Amino acid sequence: MTVLALRRILESSIGVEFSGSAALEVDAIIFGGGVAGLWALDELHRSGRRVVLVEIRALGAGQTIASQGIIHGGIKYTLAGVFTDSARAVREMPGIWRGCLSGQQDRVGPDLSEVRVLAEECSLWRTDSLSSRVGLLGAAAGLRSDVRRLARNERPAALRQCPGEVFAVREQVIDVASLLSMLRKQHEPRLLKVDPGGVEFVTGADGRVHGVKLSNFQNRERFEIRPGRVILAAGAGNADLRKAAELGTGGMQLRPLHQVMIRGDLPVLFGHCVDGAKTRATITTAWDAQGRAVWYVGGQIAEDGTRMSEAALIEHARRELQSVLPGVSLEGAEWATVRVDRAEPATPGGVRPAGPHAALEGNVITAWPTKLVMAPELARMIRGLMPPESSGSAEVADWPRPEVASLPWNTREAAWRA
Repeated sequence: MTVLALRRILESSIGVEFSGSAALEVDAIIFGGGVAGLWALDELHRSGRRVVLVEIRALGAGQTIASQGIIHGGIKYTLAGVFTDSARAVREMPGIWRGCLSGQQDRVGPDLSEVRVLAEECSLWRTDSLSSRVGLLGAAAGLRSDVRRLARNERPAALRQCPGEVFAVREQVIDVASLLSMLRKQHEPRLLKVDPGGVEFVTGADGRVHGVKLSNFQNRERFEIRPGRVILAAGAGNADLRKAAELGTGGMQLRPLHQVMIRGDLPVLFGHCVDGAKTRATITTAWDAQGRAVWYVGGQIAEDGTRMSEAALIEHARRELQSVLPGVSLEGAEWATVRVDRAEPATPGGVRPAGPHAALEGNVITAWPTKLVMAPELARMIRGLMPPESSGSAEVADWPRPEVASLPWNTREAAWRA
């Protein structure tokens, strides 16, 4: 079913008759209110472009809000002791993020000084297995100056009984909800909330999108945006948007994750347990709406979990965490899981892309950052695909604004169990 058909069905079902129409000329309209779209919005606005962003659900819904918030510096890509293409792609990103988070971004990104930084460093530790020993040595060798060895009294409480050395790596961890909230605050007049079915693309024989019609079913208003560029940054939603823009729907792959959430009386922990060329477990700590500590567990546990039910994954995670965190009791904790699809440009064999992707077809840019940390680089790539001329600022008054999505552990959908 097309976007236009959805709009007509919704219009008919609620008996809305729209009053009037207006046209807004913009340099770009962005679809998708995750970190990719919001960072691109900021980049283009600061460069003097007239740009607006459209979101159908909530800001960050899907991949961004499900992120662990780690500003990766390449740890996952140096476990073999060599600097891979993926490691090279991300190596400059943490410095940009640090500048933005400190408020000293020097025009290379948004002011993120009010974003909550949960940790300045992540820990690296291993188990007693040979592959884990090799992986830790590889990570330390690959990252070199970004890693420091922790004395036993410096270790996080959860790692006091772990065998061998424990390292700290300069990887910040941020509260993703506060990132989305700050970007929303800075760009609210340029954010447009549209219901499903409230978008219609006007395409031409030249393969370009000449207009985007937006309908507001709350106040019965409709207007048309005439964009120089249409930027698709909606993650998995890019496939449907490309279809609506009469472009091919190929070129995208989905790599699923099934992450684990644990809440209770837990020690604070941010870090990676390495095993060979993989992160066996990646754990970050947050606090839910009631102030309870929540561990958010990714890494190989989340990769393996894609083939498991919720109950099976929880049992698997119990065993894995008992193995990688000796001496840590999870007695009395509650468990839940969340599934998320990582939408990325298609690669041979469906492997992880080395870096972000932005491609121009007609006047439509299709973009995927591949990782949260790569949002600044993706925004730079998008800006490079814009025409050189710019025309000022675009703001839309009296239109609904998207709210920030709820963190996974604060949603009603989370099915907690002992």
